[in-house]
Amino acid sequence: MFFKQIKQFSDNFSYVLADEAVGEAAVVDSSFNVDEIVRVLKAKNLHLKYIINTHGHYDHTDGNSELRSTFGGKIVAHRLSKAEHDVEVDDGDVIHVGAISIKVIYTPGHTPDGICLLVDDKILLTGDTLFVGECGRTDLPGGDPRSLYDSFFSKLLKLDDAIVVYPGHDYGPKPSSTIGEERMYNYVLQPRSLGEFISFMRSP
Repeated sequence: MFFKQIKQFSDNFSYVLADEAVGEAAVVDSSFNVDEIVRVLKAKNLHLKYIINTHGHYDHTDGNSELRSTFGGKIVAHRLSKAEHDVEVDDGDVIHVGAISIKVIYTPGHTPDGICLLVDDKILLTGDTLFVGECGRTDLPGGDPRSLYDSFFSKLLKLDDAIVVYPGHDYGPKPSSTIGEERMYNYVLQPRSLGEFISFMRSP
């Protein structure tokens, strides 16, 4: 599997993953990184099958239209997304890019349409749900700390510690982590009751 983390402008990460054997690729969170994404896809001679959004905020979807018009890929988003998309997904759905399996994990909290993507049970693309050492805020429209608590403690922290975490922003001390590292060191993920977590997320 070809996998590349891209940060061209600002602190937004985009991701290109591909099955080079069949030449199929997907882009996750096109963001402001289209120029570099286009360069990578052309250099690798890849067919763009999907443009997948972890959520609908513009800083993650900004390059969607340009990529679709250039390569013809279909835009994929959660069924609750208000951003323009071609394919709707929900929790537990699996997207295939060549032999690569991408499982959708519905993780609302930062937004109602938030998803994480588990790639071949080895890589987790977390968008703005989980950062290295931090998490997405819940005080924007559609944010909900109760939902985020469930996303963390009922879903993401049930995953294997060895899974590598790749977030939507470069907010941490390094660009990637693991579930095990985040479980141990991320102060947001320390054991709390639901009530304690809601109070924690609403505190300054």
